Amino acid sequence: MGSIVSFANQKGGVGKSTSAINIAAQIAKNGKKVLLVDLDPQGNTTSGVGISKNKVKSSIYDVMIGRSNIKDVIIPTEYSNLSLIPSNISLVGAEFELRELQNRDFCIKTAISEIRDNYDYIFIDCPPTLGLLTINALTASDGVIVPMQCEFFALEGLSQLMLTIKKVRQYYNHNLEITGILLTMFNSRFILTNQVVAELEKHYAGKLFDQRISRSVKLSEAPGFGAPICYFAQYSKGSLEYKKLCDEIMMRI
Repeated sequence: MGSIVSFANQKGGVGKSTSAINIAAQIAKNGKKVLLVDLDPQGNTTSGVGISKNKVKSSIYDVMIGRSNIKDVIIPTEYSNLSLIPSNISLVGAEFELRELQNRDFCIKTAISEIRDNYDYIFIDCPPTLGLLTINALTASDGVIVPMQCEFFALEGLSQLMLTIKKVRQYYNHNLEITGILLTMFNSRFILTNQVVAELEKHYAGKLFDQRISRSVKLSEAPGFGAPICYFAQYSKGSLEYKKLCDEIMMRI
């Protein structure tokens, strides 16, 4: 049975999609069979692995509203062992349509249960909100990775996310665990960065990943080429950092 892990943070621009893409691709490159689920209407994860979101015929939206079977929307990518369930702007309407369904919080969990045994890992990239889509992802997941920047507002947002995770664990998914908090766009030369790290270590001891992801030009360029960093610039700093991070993730899961 494959492990299901969501990437969640209601704050945008924290490297959530970048991390989902590069972790999924690196673990797949290591020989594991991986499914990447794009649950963000922006579709950045879809385009980030070389799939045009504007040409997608069926997406996770069609699965959630019952129009398509999940097996029919899975797309193999050009990267070894990595498949994708794509997203596009049509997913924006899903939150409103799902409110009418009785089991609206379990749509993703029900769908993924059909194909879970086919993969070693299933990674879900959530939208930058704590709405129905993210609740669906957390309800379906075994764990959640929280990418965040070392900023003051990120600390405030983390507290709200932890409260949401606690409620999901209480009402929908008793087995949900925090796989880890991932520091992205990291620069230890900044005083604020070290202050935020100190606060995180104080309140979330044991949850922080040892490996941090630094700011990187190559990491910023890779999505424009539809390529994970381990293929776009295999020996770059960003690629090596994500490779070490994946080893840590696989030990935790």
